[in-house]
Amino acid sequence: MSCRSESTAPPLFAAAAVSYAANCALGAVVAARLVDSSGFRWLHHVLYIATCASVVAAIGAGLVGMGAWGDRREAGRRAALALMPAAVPLTVIAFVGARTRWHPLIALSAAPFIAAGLVCSRADSHRK
Repeated sequence: MSCRSESTAPPLFAAAAVSYAANCALGAVVAARLVDSSGFRWLHHVLYIATCASVVAAIGAGLVGMGAWGDRREAGRRAALALMPAAVPLTVIAFVGARTRWHPLIALSAAPFIAAGLVCSRADSHRK
């Protein structure tokens, strides 16, 4: 048995990326009028809440350093710092009307930070 505990941060970064991607995909198909979401409009809101919650959880886990060794803590911090700017557009989007041209632009501005957090968490979780 190893003294090193595995970090719970990488799955949280993956959860943030998956919920964000699912929310963007749903928003895109509805905006393109490929799907009528009038019967399940709540799903977009649930995915938004799941995205926000998982982003906060991933940032928290990364900053706190769930691993037992210093390199794990530093790796988690790097991933959390890469993800942290995504909180700005995720906060702003709640105050922007869904039918404005700004809604998808603001939502998509979180993508580079979510991707960077995921990549950093994955790259750092595979280091030994």
